[in-house]
Amino acid sequence: MSTLKARLTRCAAALGLFLTAVACGSEPRDERLTVMVPWSGDEFQAFYAVIKTFEEDTGIQVDLEVTRAQTQQLDAAVAAGAPPDLAVLPSVGALNQYAGGKGLKPLGDTITEDYAQPFRGLGTVGGEVVAVPVKADVKSLIWFNPTVTRAPESTTLPALRTLSRRASGAWCLGLASGPTSGWPGADWIADILLSRSGTDAYRNWLSGRLPWTSPQVSAAWQAWRGIVAGSVGGASVRRFAEAADGMTAEPPTCFFGHGTLSAMGFPPTADGTRTAYDFVTSAPEPVRRLEVSADFVGRFTDNPNAERLITHLSSAEAQRTWVNEPGGYGFSANSRVRPGEYDNPAQRRIAGMLRPEARYTLCFSAADAMTPDLSAAFYRAVLDYASDKSLLPTLLEGLDMVRSGRGESPVPPDDLCALPS
Repeated sequence: MSTLKARLTRCAAALGLFLTAVACGSEPRDERLTVMVPWSGDEFQAFYAVIKTFEEDTGIQVDLEVTRAQTQQLDAAVAAGAPPDLAVLPSVGALNQYAGGKGLKPLGDTITEDYAQPFRGLGTVGGEVVAVPVKADVKSLIWFNPTVTRAPESTTLPALRTLSRRASGAWCLGLASGPTSGWPGADWIADILLSRSGTDAYRNWLSGRLPWTSPQVSAAWQAWRGIVAGSVGGASVRRFAEAADGMTAEPPTCFFGHGTLSAMGFPPTADGTRTAYDFVTSAPEPVRRLEVSADFVGRFTDNPNAERLITHLSSAEAQRTWVNEPGGYGFSANSRVRPGEYDNPAQRRIAGMLRPEARYTLCFSAADAMTPDLSAAFYRAVLDYASDKSLLPTLLEGLDMVRSGRGESPVPPDDLCALPS
């Protein structure tokens, strides 16, 4: 067992849900900083590879606080006046929650100058850069195992519904994910709305001008339920990663999955194009709109080493290391990291979709752009709808009520979608 894994094991045994990685059992050093992260498994290992190079280059020790309950843990730490030096913020809604003197410290304007839109603008609140998008993802993807099935002939809604009618359990659907259970369905519903109704409807929905009960939003929910109708049984308690395993099982227990490459949990040794997995975009031609997301890093203290680490994490060199770590499956929003520099063929193709020459309009993930209370209600509604489709009118009315009480997306509508630049 590696030193890192041994420390993680000791910390997990001692602290249960909240893990303090690397700091446990380490010798005290004069220069150090703490970073709170939500990742585990291969995603964590990919991030730690970048941290190691920073420690080796600077002599600064980085203590990683790994938690499965990021929002709750960070809220408690900030409220107690003992925040980490840096924290990974998995949503723009969370980022805005801490901006404006509520915890996040401003960063230099030049730190994101190499970053493409819409990612670059989303880290700016009130004219100040407060976070850097250090890891990007594309959500509008449909995955399949080319050794056992062909790509969908079309990704129009009728064609995707036909897949469910042809085979019960065609979709690898799992909605369970701890405190964020329901997010796989929420991402897919937003993806359908974006593809079917366009960027104006998408922006208006998130800004509060298009109600949850509107025909466009309601139709997106119904379309999702129609696509997964044969696979929805037990999905509310089935973990997403475990469901995706069915695609590469022998024999396969399901054939198609929707979502990001990093969430699928495919083996890192796979060829990426013809061996264990392949993909098509969920937006049918000529639609060229993609739902994307990002993890941001923000600074919560005046520790001078914190900004040094952010500068390192956002650099093209560190980003190249990060995206090429086996099994991490990350993507960079740094325009200096070219698609040809990705080792994995599937990542290379997806990275190309984030470039200006691909001419895709990139729209930030809907749930990630909502206030934390509204996104949590969205996830719960997905779980309820998966169990009982007759609940939809009541659920959508309830979401409108939550939004009226908790506020619309804190992200300016014009910042939600953009052609990369």
